[in-house]
Amino acid sequence: MGMKADPSEFAGKRVLVSGGTKGLGRATVERFLAGGARVVTAARKIKDPIEGVEYVQADLTTAEGGEALARAAVERLGGIDILAHVIGGSASPAGGFAALTDDHWLAELNLNLLATVRLDRLLIPQMLERGKGSVVHVTSIQSVLPLPESTTGYAAAKAALRTYSKSISKELGPKGVRVNVVSPGWIMTEATGDFLEMLRAANGGTIEDARQSVLDALGGISIGRGAEPEEVADLIAYLASGRAAAIHGAEFVIDGGTIRTV
Repeated sequence: MGMKADPSEFAGKRVLVSGGTKGLGRATVERFLAGGARVVTAARKIKDPIEGVEYVQADLTTAEGGEALARAAVERLGGIDILAHVIGGSASPAGGFAALTDDHWLAELNLNLLATVRLDRLLIPQMLERGKGSVVHVTSIQSVLPLPESTTGYAAAKAALRTYSKSISKELGPKGVRVNVVSPGWIMTEATGDFLEMLRAANGGTIEDARQSVLDALGGISIGRGAEPEEVADLIAYLASGRAAAIHGAEFVIDGGTIRTV
């Protein structure tokens, strides 16, 4: 799909992808590999490993997991040039705001905000020492278009990540480290299937009914489909690359025209 990656684009670059074993994370790992990068990633369970990738078994929703990944990245690769934070997702039940307990909220914040914040704090200092580096945070259009049925916690955490990203961009830009945000709409991944199944179980009907309910909540997608993981991964790679050297502190939306406002 799309143009073939230039195998020398990321030659000599060391890339950390948080959450790189399935869905968008896996597509992002594959995209950087195709560009000639050395890649390290983590997962709680490592299944179907990709040849040439450094894997660390760690739960990034914990401080210990973040530390284990950062330590392994520096030990195995000698440092990191590009941080691509793809980690995220929502595991909260349906039923609106009242169904979300403190534990649900803390889980959403740990996965969608703090996992990224911690890894940045551990790995950006070594970029600053060299005076160069590139950081891409994946948020979500839900930070501006939240869906109340079950993803209020996720949307709020991603909104916090978006604001945090802008803040650190002001601090890091003058020191040679670029920070940008990729904000996807609906992406066609395995997790999407799981989410639809959860909605179907909660509300009855078919998977197609559940899919339609999400499309209705989003107000439809102009191009009539979600993005393929590879399309989003390609945008992440572009922003991390030297081709985007003048792009900083920016948010790139990839949602097929879901957001209807200016």
